[in-house]
Amino acid sequence: MEIKRNILKQLVEWKDKPARKPLILQGVRQVGKTWILKYFGSRYFENVAYFNFDKQKEIGQFFSTTKDPKRILDNLSLVHGKAILPKKTLLIFDEIQECNDALNALKYFYEELPEYFVTCAGSLLGVALSRGASFPVGKVDFMRIYPVTFSEFLAEAAPDLFSYLGQVDKVEPLPDIFFNPLCEKLKMYYISGGMPEAVTTLLEDRDMSGTQEVLQNILNAYLLDFSKHVENKDIPKINYIWSSLPSQLARENKKFLYQSVRPGARAREYEDALLWLINAGLAIRISCCTKPFMPLPAYDDLTAFKIYLPDAGLLRRLSLLDPVAITEGNRLFTEFKGSLTENFILSGLLPQFEGTPHYWRSGNKAEVDFLIEYKNSIIPVEVKSDENIRSKSLAFYRKEYHPAVSLRFSLRNLKYNEGVINIPLFMVDYTRKILEFD
Repeated sequence: MEIKRNILKQLVEWKDKPARKPLILQGVRQVGKTWILKYFGSRYFENVAYFNFDKQKEIGQFFSTTKDPKRILDNLSLVHGKAILPKKTLLIFDEIQECNDALNALKYFYEELPEYFVTCAGSLLGVALSRGASFPVGKVDFMRIYPVTFSEFLAEAAPDLFSYLGQVDKVEPLPDIFFNPLCEKLKMYYISGGMPEAVTTLLEDRDMSGTQEVLQNILNAYLLDFSKHVENKDIPKINYIWSSLPSQLARENKKFLYQSVRPGARAREYEDALLWLINAGLAIRISCCTKPFMPLPAYDDLTAFKIYLPDAGLLRRLSLLDPVAITEGNRLFTEFKGSLTENFILSGLLPQFEGTPHYWRSGNKAEVDFLIEYKNSIIPVEVKSDENIRSKSLAFYRKEYHPAVSLRFSLRNLKYNEGVINIPLFMVDYTRKILEFD
């Protein structure tokens, strides 16, 4: 099964850019970076030259002995077994964070050999850069690949429903004949989440136990990353934080608390470990905003933030929630105080809007789940994990700040009412499109 990824369009746009630079594709481990680059190469180039700096460490010597990109290409061509040609070969450097010299050499490819198509992938590039790795500032293009979205999942699971959602062009209720099966497909997505291997196992093999195993293997691989790439003294701290994330999100107030990581834990002892998880893309920090004004980061409360995982399927597996919950009404959506649903909505919003969302809290009076910036305005986002849409917090926010429009995600149908757009959970990937409806 080949899952059609939306990022392919962005890769083609990069290929056709007149002022193209070497491309760095970022994303959490197992999210499909290598697959999409190879697929892109097979579709749009005559040849693909792939090199992995983690598995082929000796290749790093080509970059340490010279800065001349032509000599580097000559050596790489010998290893590849054929000439690496401009405009015809897609060059892929995988796990480039393992070779600082290769990372630094990208600027020479840009300056001296712009006719070559150079792409790179790095799961832990953010970690490497946080340690002061040399970097060709201004000489590379960046792109991020996210887990498979629900709409991408739906395109494989139910092409007819996917086609229908693509044709929705106004804010009005969807017919039950579409609405109800879309809710059922969303439950399936909560089982696999967006990691490509888990999606394929569920849709192609119809194997929930196999999907469980795939997700557990991915989580185990992350644990191995901790031990491989982290100083020994920090490994236990990262493990404690990682294991605490389901319980952190299960509280009514989801503000991250260091004392919930381990009794007596303090921020100064654990903040570096948390930063490692964030730089690795395994944790997403959502900062609390004291005032919902532009730009949002200017009003961050640096002491208050929430932590989510990059994928709701990984959160479900890490939380040990059994897939049998798919048969128990709306339990999948409401479990852990709705944290699975919040994580799902966040994952859907991230690819659509610039910058990471924030959240807003006014003492003990009210809390709005997310704030997003869109066309120089701040849009409050409320997430409801079932059909109960009563929200004192959103009402409080609207009375206080009078936003032109507010968003509420729930299991209710698509509807506009007095400045609030209610969006069904399964339409999160269409949020930006909905905001652009007349």
